[in-house]
Amino acid sequence: MHVPVYILWWIKEIFVAGFQVAWAGFRPTAGYDPVVVRYPLRVTTEWQIFWFTSSITATPSTLSLGLREPAEAGDPRILLVQAAFGSDPAEVVASLADMEQRMSPGIRNIDHGVPGQGDTTTLDPRFYEYPVGRKEQNQ
Repeated sequence: MHVPVYILWWIKEIFVAGFQVAWAGFRPTAGYDPVVVRYPLRVTTEWQIFWFTSSITATPSTLSLGLREPAEAGDPRILLVQAAFGSDPAEVVASLADMEQRMSPGIRNIDHGVPGQGDTTTLDPRFYEYPVGRKEQNQ
């Protein structure tokens, strides 16, 4: 039963993100602050990863960039995701965790220590980076 509910939720998210991007285009300061996050996956099958990454890429202002295999046995795969509105990388990761959990409810109890996957609310800087040049903009 969760698949039809997920699809309806996802369609709503596509429209909400589309309006956010369109609205940003009309403002003098669009609020674009691109970030690349490293999201530790809880889904493990190729099919789940395919649907999760496709859902991310189909949602305006986000893009799945690729997968990184775990550094050590037992670690999760890392999904690289670019978000156009990334001023709060912890919020980006929490929204990815929400999408992943809605798509695959059985992963609810898996926690890799990032926002949205458990009690963690802050994001370790090793899980995100801003494009080169951002530091110069803020000085």
